Amino acid sequence: MTTAVSSDQRTGRSLISGDVFASIVAFVVHHEKRDLETAERITDQALAFVATAAESTLPMVPSDDVDMGLHAFILHTREYREFCQQYAGRFLDHNARPGTPRKVEDVTASAHAIKAAGFVVFDGLWSVNGENAAQCDSDCGRPYGAS
Repeated sequence: MTTAVSSDQRTGRSLISGDVFASIVAFVVHHEKRDLETAERITDQALAFVATAAESTLPMVPSDDVDMGLHAFILHTREYREFCQQYAGRFLDHNARPGTPRKVEDVTASAHAIKAAGFVVFDGLWSVNGENAAQCDSDCGRPYGAS
């Protein structure tokens, strides 16, 4: 007897239209000098970050890479505002704190919150100054325990 395993994980990319996703990705490619595949993953994680932050009770802190996608999304002002209204019921302000370094434990907690919210987490994008902060299980998007 074979048991089927289904993944209930969702992607950040599934939360917006393909055109908007492509526009944010293009911004990351052009302004952040990332290759297309990396820019797509960064954008996906930024969208999952905002959707999770909309309902999270803990402070959410993006990784260095995810912050690039977050800024690119925020610069798509109309789409960002509509996304916030849909997922948070209000506009989510960006609380930049220049000169305040990200703490690995805060970024780790955010990556875990995103995974707990049912999103795919790409561990390689969750780092602070080169130190891995995701520590989920190096799953590259697979659910825990899946091979």
